[in-house]
Amino acid sequence: MTSLLTTWFPNVMSRLPEFFSSMVQTLVMVGVSGVISFLLALVIGVGLIISRRDGIRHNGLVFTILDKLIDLFRSIPFIILAAALVPVTRMLMGTAIGPKGAIFPLVVGITPFFSRQIESALAGLDPGYVEAAESMGMTTWQIIWHVYLREGIPSIIRVTTITIVSLVGETATVGIVGGGGLGDFAIRLGYQRSMNDVTIATIIVLVIFIALIELFGRLLAEVVEH
Repeated sequence: MTSLLTTWFPNVMSRLPEFFSSMVQTLVMVGVSGVISFLLALVIGVGLIISRRDGIRHNGLVFTILDKLIDLFRSIPFIILAAALVPVTRMLMGTAIGPKGAIFPLVVGITPFFSRQIESALAGLDPGYVEAAESMGMTTWQIIWHVYLREGIPSIIRVTTITIVSLVGETATVGIVGGGGLGDFAIRLGYQRSMNDVTIATIIVLVIFIALIELFGRLLAEVVEH
């Protein structure tokens, strides 16, 4: 098996520790930026739901600000956004390269998309649940926790899965500006040095990684829903 892999992927096998290190870096970037963006998106998504015109706490100013900020950041291609954030990233993180320097632009890049996904998931809940909660005298925080968040768990899991898949793609893109991970590995060796086996190996690993994420997300959503 080893000889077969060496024949098919000679440049990868000769740099196996670096390849594994790149995989770990990608997992770290996805994990850390995913958790941070999930918490931020949850707050923003709930804020959009409750402050919209038919929300339980309508506030046109708050809704407009959040809505326009999301539209603004989503309109900027991620690679341009990551490059523009380099000075801010260096100031906040102490570096703009490697996994540490990639986390801030990843959070900024994925949170608007994640927030819109959360908003869509919560907007799909049966309005009757909210009306019943209001008739029972529940407070705003109780409705958010017991209705929107608890009843929306299956939908939140589904949109989280979609977002993580997008985040994996962004971790590969951030490699162009020195963010580390599999994207950086593929660009430095596969593209710049024309090592096609490196590019192919990276694609295979990313495809498997995304397939596992989608499988886990689908199974988890089905378990929670039932």
